[in-house]
Parts: sequence; C-alpha cells; structure tokens
Amino acid sequence: MEQPEGFIVPGKEHFVCRLKKSLYGLKQAPRQWYKRFDSFMIGQGYCRSQFDDCIYFQTFQDGSFIYLLLYVDDMLIASRDKFSIRKLKTQLSNEFEMKELGATKKILGMEIRRDRQAGKLFLSQQRYIEKVLDMFNMNDCKPVSTPLAAHFKLSSDLCPDTKEDMKYMSHVPYANVIGSLMYAMIYTRPDLAYAVSMVSRYMHNPDKKHWSSVKWIFRYLKGTSHVGLVFDKKLATTDNFVGYVDSDYAGDLDRRRSLSGYIFTLCNSVISWKATLQSIVALSTTEAKYISATEGVKEAIWLRGLVNELGLTQKVLTVFCDSQSAIHLTKNNRYHDKTKHINIKHHFIRDVVVVGEIMVEKIHTSENPADMLTKPLPITKFEHFLDLVGLYST
Repeated sequence: MEQPEGFIVPGKEHFVCRLKKSLYGLKQAPRQWYKRFDSFMIGQGYCRSQFDDCIYFQTFQDGSFIYLLLYVDDMLIASRDKFSIRKLKTQLSNEFEMKELGATKKILGMEIRRDRQAGKLFLSQQRYIEKVLDMFNMNDCKPVSTPLAAHFKLSSDLCPDTKEDMKYMSHVPYANVIGSLMYAMIYTRPDLAYAVSMVSRYMHNPDKKHWSSVKWIFRYLKGTSHVGLVFDKKLATTDNFVGYVDSDYAGDLDRRRSLSGYIFTLCNSVISWKATLQSIVALSTTEAKYISATEGVKEAIWLRGLVNELGLTQKVLTVFCDSQSAIHLTKNNRYHDKTKHINIKHHFIRDVVVVGEIMVEKIHTSENPADMLTKPLPITKFEHFLDLVGLYST
C-alpha cells in the first residue's frame, strides 16, 4: 500500500508498504476474509458447494441437512434441527466477533415472512421499493398495470444530439435509478427483467423518452410494491423443478439482435430468471429460439446440480419452449445448410438432449411465462404469467 499521509519517510517517498495483515477496506480484504472463513468452515466438517462457493452444508445420519449461506459478512443458517443451529452459532461466535439477529426477517433488502400453518414462505422488497420511490420523488405517481407499455419504442436514435438536451439529461439521475431498479429485479422481481433490460441499454446517453419509460416502471412499482415471491410447501414434489425459455426475434432496434429470456421455478415459484440480448444476430425466429434454449439449458444444468447437492433429488429436468422447430433442431444433429452458420457453442444443447440430462418439450405460448421477459404484454396475459411463477401480493 502507499505510505499514509503524515507518515511518509523523507527520501523514500516512492517506496510502498508491504502488508503483513489484510486491512479492512483494501482490495485484497474481501478475498482474505473469504479464505479465512472458508478454512474455518471446512475445519468444522462442512462441505463447500461445488456450484456456489458461498454455500456450506453438512449432512446428518438421518439424511437431513444444515445449510449456511454467506454474503460478504452476512449469514443465513437453515436446518430442521435447532440443536445443530445452536451448535454452529456457538462455533462461529467462538471464532469470530458476530451479532446474532434471531429468526431472519430481513437480509440484503429482502423481507422474509413465514406462515408455518399454511406452509408458505414470502419474499418481498416492499420497504426497499417504497424507499426508492420516495428517494426519486415518485411517491405520488399514478400506478399502471404493466412494467413497460408497448408504445415505448426505445433505440439509440432517440439519444440527445444537442448540447441543450445533453445538459438537461446530465441533471437526471438516470444511472442511479437504473441501479436501484436492477437491485429489485435481481432479488425478487422477475417481472421487471424485460423493462430494466430495455432502459439500461441507454445509460451512456439517455434522452427524455428513455427517462419517460423509466418513470413508467416507477409507476408500475407504485402499484405493485407489495408483490413478491411465494413458496408453497404443499406444492413441493420430487421433480417440480422446471424451466421456460423464449426469445423476441430482432427486438433490438439498433442492431436487430434478439432478446433471450429464461425462467425456472421450484415449488411453483420462480428461483432464477434472466433477460438479455443475444451476442449475435439471429437470421430466423427458429435460430433465435434455439440460441435462447441453449442459454436456458446451461442455467438448467447448473441449477440441477445445485439442488441435487442440497438434497433435492432432480433426475431429468424439463425445459419448455414454444417453438416446435427449435425443439426439433435440438434433437437433429445432422449437417444442414440452414444451420451451418450457427456458432458451435450453441449446439451444446444437442449433446445434453441426446444424453438425456435435459428434456426440451413444447408448450403453448400462452402458457410460457418466459414470454414476459422478452416483450411488453397485455395486462391479462401478463398477470396470468405472474400467477404461473408464483408472484403474488405478500
């Protein structure tokens, strides 16, 4: 590290200090803290997940588990055995200076609520969303029913090109707003994925019309701040982990790239989702769906390994796609003039399907919730998809 101000040695101003111990706030500190915590947990007989380095677990003789989830210096402990939880907390407090906050009610801005009689778990960010609305003076806005209306045709052509417009937009906290919306979208609000994906493309030079679409998202949040994820114990079965994939062909007006979206559910509630532009330009709807299915299958393989490791047996995982031609393409590995240009990495899905690890099956568009991650939808269809993935009022 550089010599601290006031402690610079005369004649050796260009010298630096060599650290013997990691200091809080330096670049190396998070890594050193993780290595320290990791060695302690391994020493206590816990296994580190092969699929997520921040998950530790231990298996008991009766087949039950105890889990510890680490996020920087925040931890969640879960187990059916309260004695095992108390034992782990004692081990941690003997090794680290820590504060116990009791049964989890809030972590990382997420509010956790349980209804043990009904066997339901609720996750929401209502207080965070209300705080964001207040921060950007959108508390009194008029609510709307969808995250982004169909009349918003966003593109780079709308970006300001005059000094007056640029000066006006320089006073608009566009990037701060996008970051706040993204924080909600990542944790508990998959319904925002498409809208946030659209408005975040123009952070480098936003226009008033881009800002209007952001305010539309705020208006949607105003009326749905209480919406969150609901996990129902009664719906938990052996093989209830399913995925959905979809794409919007050439939806990007700037470079005509397609938008891929996937969503995975467990216990009838969403656990993983993503809406992102494809890295290449697809030449047909089938190709766009095929690329989207490949991205979804990659996520499916990782998620299946994770849930199996955590004790939830999942043999063959089903991924639903609403394109019959794309499904046939995943099962047909013959050389074809219409597919020879597709990047080799996207043909990965064929090997996975042949081995039988993943099944890609047909589903009607009206029953495919990934559709809401790729395009604006009418309110009736949008609300139906919210019900399919367990997004309700909490």
